[in-house]
Amino acid sequence: MQKYRRVAGAVIMAAVLLLTVGCDQGTKVLARSYLGQGNVVSLLGGVLVMRYVENQGAFLSLGAWLPRPVRQAVFIIFPLAVLAGMVVYVVRKKDIRLMPAAGFAFVAGGGIGNLLDRIAHDGRVGDFLNVGIGGARTGIFNAADLAIMFGCLLLLTDAVRAWGTE
Repeated sequence: MQKYRRVAGAVIMAAVLLLTVGCDQGTKVLARSYLGQGNVVSLLGGVLVMRYVENQGAFLSLGAWLPRPVRQAVFIIFPLAVLAGMVVYVVRKKDIRLMPAAGFAFVAGGGIGNLLDRIAHDGRVGDFLNVGIGGARTGIFNAADLAIMFGCLLLLTDAVRAWGTE
């Protein structure tokens, strides 16, 4: 029974990871095609604004000012090491529950989506989503960023739940 549960978990993780990367890359292709020429789309009375930008840094362009070799280390090599560590942890874990498995898969899928962008677009990531009301707005982000945040939320929720039962 344990073996089948582990295989089912691996299948679910692989599916979440592949769907996350696919959705991220697909939305970025659409954003580059339709918004890349400076077009802006406003939906829901301006609550959701779509505008394509390329970001050399992290969220809110954090680190974009760093010299190129440092940016490559911070935004390509370090995330690859973190993703490799996550894979090793999940593979070595004897019994992983569904919520953390999905959390790791969303984080890894989002990380891979942004890494693919950085590798294919000279260190830049395509961002195109902005949410807010009036002057209170988020930074511009993408589907990979959403997946990473959702995965972190799943992992945090599971950790709090596990802590509460101890």
